[in-house]
Amino acid sequence: MSENNSVNNQALYIEEDEIDLKELFNTILKYKYKILFFVFIVTAITFIYVLSIPNSYKSSVVLSPQSEQKSVGGGLSSLASLAGVSLGGASSKDPAVMMQTVLGDYSFNEMMIEKYKLTSKLESQKNLVFALGLDTVYNIFNSKDDNTEDKRSKEEKIYSTINTLNSVLSISSDKKSGLITLSAELQDRYLAKELVDIYLKEIVLKVRTSDMKEIDEQIKYYNKELSSTYDVSLKEQLSKSLSGLYQKKVFSQANDYYFVSKVVDSRVSYIKEKSKPKRALILVVSFVTSFILGIFLVFFYEFIRSEKTDEVKNS
Repeated sequence: MSENNSVNNQALYIEEDEIDLKELFNTILKYKYKILFFVFIVTAITFIYVLSIPNSYKSSVVLSPQSEQKSVGGGLSSLASLAGVSLGGASSKDPAVMMQTVLGDYSFNEMMIEKYKLTSKLESQKNLVFALGLDTVYNIFNSKDDNTEDKRSKEEKIYSTINTLNSVLSISSDKKSGLITLSAELQDRYLAKELVDIYLKEIVLKVRTSDMKEIDEQIKYYNKELSSTYDVSLKEQLSKSLSGLYQKKVFSQANDYYFVSKVVDSRVSYIKEKSKPKRALILVVSFVTSFILGIFLVFFYEFIRSEKTDEVKNS
């Protein structure tokens, strides 16, 4: 008897599921034109939106770290450390880490913004490229001069520009090859290349200046020790170390980029080499999402309507 009840219950569940599926399918058919209209509207709005977004372009320079040299100083490192002088030199530092550290330095970026007037350049990017040749339409609507006064403080402008630069500039390092890539992605492909070039130049200059200052301190320290000591072996070590430091200063001028060398130079991207937006992908996602959302809204509407109908019947 119990087996018959369980079989009947299972048959009832299956029948109810079939009824529910049929009701769901019938609901979709009932509102199919409304769903399609909703999908069309959302997709059309998305299409207009993606056409209004200018292309973004990436410019990159690939760098190779210079071969490391032995640290200057040898057994004098412990002696120098007592005087607060480091003998590690630039060769003991990871070039990629140095570049990332400088790139993330707020004061350095502040200097770059003021020196190269990056705030105005980033906020008024030119040479924008749109899909379907809509550049002309954009230029017509933006041909008037913007006389709106920027009431932000200097600090606020710098802070905003640095945030923009953080999203635009990037440094990556390949662990296998050791190659370093400095990239900039912007809507203005000419400005993207300019940013890569000036940041590479200034980062190298900052690291070189810092290292030369450190080397000058070492030379000063060694000369002082050399003039005050009478130990022949120590004088010999100091002289060798001084010679190595002077060589390091000379070698630092031999390469334009000091601790790195260019493997692939930066360039202005070709007009068809956009990095984003992925317009086709955005449209497909919009279509699928709006279709699913449309079905959900239809079911939700039917649910609300049935609830109101039941309330009327019960009352």
